[in-house]
Amino acid sequence: MTLHSLQIGKHRIKYPIFQGGMGLGISWDRLASAVSLNGGLGIISSVGTGYYENRTHIKKELNLKPYGSNNFYSREGLQAVINNARKVCGDAPLGCNILCASNDYARIARDACEVGFNVIVSGAGLPTNLPEFTAEFPDVALVPIVSSARALKMICKRWQSRYKRLPDAVVVEGPKSGGHQGFTYEQCLDPEYQLEKIVPKVAEEAKNWGDFPIIAAGGIWDKKDIENIISLGANGVQMGTRFIGTVECDASDEFKEVLLACKEEDIELIHSPVGYPARGIRTNLLNLVDKRMGPKINCISNCVAPCQRGKEASIVGYCIADRLYDAYSGKKDTGLFFTGANGYRLQKIITVKELMDKLVNGEDT
Repeated sequence: MTLHSLQIGKHRIKYPIFQGGMGLGISWDRLASAVSLNGGLGIISSVGTGYYENRTHIKKELNLKPYGSNNFYSREGLQAVINNARKVCGDAPLGCNILCASNDYARIARDACEVGFNVIVSGAGLPTNLPEFTAEFPDVALVPIVSSARALKMICKRWQSRYKRLPDAVVVEGPKSGGHQGFTYEQCLDPEYQLEKIVPKVAEEAKNWGDFPIIAAGGIWDKKDIENIISLGANGVQMGTRFIGTVECDASDEFKEVLLACKEEDIELIHSPVGYPARGIRTNLLNLVDKRMGPKINCISNCVAPCQRGKEASIVGYCIADRLYDAYSGKKDTGLFFTGANGYRLQKIITVKELMDKLVNGEDT
């Protein structure tokens, strides 16, 4: 099967492959720019941009942690990330992933438009008001993430009636993805909620609203997976975990080592302060959390609204912002390492160009 280009709003993507937006710091300028340069859609995570290059406004007395959501989701950091990405990929389309659960969600969406992103991908909740926050930037494509046809219907109905617009594409994410899930713990394991079951339903619902691409995510690993999910009604795919296994991925070498060393039984669903199940690797941190002996919880960054300024973190046993930063920084003992269900299949680190060649032409290339 030949993989065809995608039209996402006013932007043409050579290959129907989105690189997942992975925070904190796993997909920033180096990874996203390489993906866009090689024909996919590179997506930069908006999470934790206050940590980017240790921005000068981060107070040293707070151990370099950005104080408050305004600094954690730093506009200056986001501008620096995209500026550095543009040095590599030029004018190729770049996306920004924004969590609906983020504090300052509306401001982050406007910031993403103003600093020059072409596409906004948004999940971890339903982005029902996203067009309102981006109204001054009609050329920016809007791509919600959903986990069901019902969710897509809700978004389309709301966007059309209130804003006279529809999604430029939709990502439908199944429960094998890394990080936070749009399902209950039970649904994540239920055959009826797997990606292969929900893609045809979402594709059918999309026909009621127009002609926009369906991007399937969660558990996609190789060209055979891409071809299979396209045969079920998708137009393209979004892949996160496999891109962690690239030279250009912004994650630390230690993060990549954890992923390379993990076994299938090490990957599990865990509780998160965000309120959704999350998929990650069983490491020392989770062992400590199980014993209620995890690192001290002190909400500095106020990153996600559902956490209620550390209340949920105290219940679950860890601060997600701090522990994701530790993973990005390579601190194996206290880091939280997200991965998709197939992360154990990663065998070696290759370049983005090599990976894109494999995805487009097959694994034997």
